[in-house]
Amino acid sequence: GIKWMSSLEAKFKDAKDKKPTAEKLERLRREKINRFRNRHKINVQGTDLPDPIATFDQLQKEYKVHPKVMENIQAAGYQVPTPIQMQAIPVMLHGRELLASAPTGSGKTLAFCIPLLTHLKQPRNKGFRALIISPTRELASQTHRELVKLAEGTGFRIHMIHKAAEAAKKFGPKSSKKF
Repeated sequence: GIKWMSSLEAKFKDAKDKKPTAEKLERLRREKINRFRNRHKINVQGTDLPDPIATFDQLQKEYKVHPKVMENIQAAGYQVPTPIQMQAIPVMLHGRELLASAPTGSGKTLAFCIPLLTHLKQPRNKGFRALIISPTRELASQTHRELVKLAEGTGFRIHMIHKAAEAAKKFGPKSSKKF
């Protein structure tokens, strides 16, 4: 027999029979990420950017952040990443360069300290392995405080040097040759 159907029914049947393509799934994923960025007022530029994180737990699952650092994040009272942390941490964990702007108190320090400790992996007795240069002593103190909290129990030694003469006394006269 002949089966009669309207053109509308035919379109509906065709749409139901088709499996979602990889391109369509990728487009839907991109749309979801863009909605997430818009909701959190995250503006990004660049190509091949990693997806933002929604929780700190994702850092351990997706990026293998040291369990002690994760413990220290929780102990410091951080529950949900701020918008700058949501996008900046994954970008830096992917080894990408970053220029970020966010208001005072938005969590920029934590946003670069977590990737720094993750890239260093573990302490080594090889001198200074990372250097953070701050424009003011207050900002240097804040960064130092945050890093000390984050690195607690990991074995990393965090130092703040604000006078060259003191550094020579603290690290020895040959320190300038060593580092």
